[in-house]
Amino acid sequence: MKSPTSYDPLGGNPPRRLDFFERYLTVWVFACMVFGLVLGRMLPGLTRRIGELEFGKDSHVNIPIAVLIWLMIYPMMLKIDFGGIRGVFAKPRGLVVTLFVNWLVKPFSMALLGWVFITWLFGGMLGWIEPDTAKNYVAGLIILAAAPCTAMVFVWSYLTDGDGPYTLAQVAINDLIMVFAFAPIVMLLVGVTGVHIPGAVLFTSVLVFIVIPLAAGWTSRTLLIRAKGEVWFSSRFLPGFRPVTIVALLTTLTLIFAFQAENILANWTAVLLLAVPILIQVYFNAGLTYGLMRALGVRHDVATPGALIGASNFFELAVAVAITLFGPTSPAALATVVGVLVEVPVMLSVCKACTRSRSWYALSQ
Repeated sequence: MKSPTSYDPLGGNPPRRLDFFERYLTVWVFACMVFGLVLGRMLPGLTRRIGELEFGKDSHVNIPIAVLIWLMIYPMMLKIDFGGIRGVFAKPRGLVVTLFVNWLVKPFSMALLGWVFITWLFGGMLGWIEPDTAKNYVAGLIILAAAPCTAMVFVWSYLTDGDGPYTLAQVAINDLIMVFAFAPIVMLLVGVTGVHIPGAVLFTSVLVFIVIPLAAGWTSRTLLIRAKGEVWFSSRFLPGFRPVTIVALLTTLTLIFAFQAENILANWTAVLLLAVPILIQVYFNAGLTYGLMRALGVRHDVATPGALIGASNFFELAVAVAITLFGPTSPAALATVVGVLVEVPVMLSVCKACTRSRSWYALSQ
């Protein structure tokens, strides 16, 4: 029997509320941040040894974090139903708007906002951020925005009474596009900032953190549903990963903040400064998607998932790629972690805005 607070994309009428962990995710992130900072400050030797556990010299692929992130990403990929893609083409306008914002607006707008606020305003004009550090912060912000949300969007869609099967199909299509588009977009935009990204390392990140979990998730889902049925898969198998995913997420955040302890304590205002372009970008993309959907006459239960996908980020992937490319103590990794810190309260506010504007939206139908 499923939990009354779990999201059921195939139907059902559970109460429209988050479960305990999701509702207080920002609190857990803050707690991990504090604990990680204490760990890094009080036990610098232990933290340094953990940070040096890499798959190869100068690979920047930290073994503990790589394992933890894979434990987070694989369960998310299990939720993707590629069989539902056909249904989304019956409502192509919503899909077109979502793809336009996700892949043509979102990463480029973040690159622009990062340059305006981090490089030009906070760095150049005010002198709060060193030029090289600013470039790495912008690189992290671009990585954060280059991949649309995969897992939490199911929760956001559920809270706004979105079309469940359509949400699943949108996520599946975005995941397929991500396999081919993520690396080229990151290389292009980060390269413009003047930060060098080794292409082989980036494509290895895509293989390790997108292709392999996606293939493993699809294969597992197909075989298990065929053997045990969809009810068993959704109500028994998937919930079993929940504690693993939660522990992996919180442990990853604790280690990242431990690795970043010296950087944060020496310049704690960086967290606040990085939050500025992230907040602007989330509200801009959500509003743009929602407005375009209304102008094109898309149904509200299709428009809201599209707006939420366009606003949120696949932060697990972003953290993994930033660590692989730049290392766990890098400014780029810190920028992606700030995205985790602000996402939940910001996305809840977007959900409320979509829900409260339902009557306004209906006036265009």
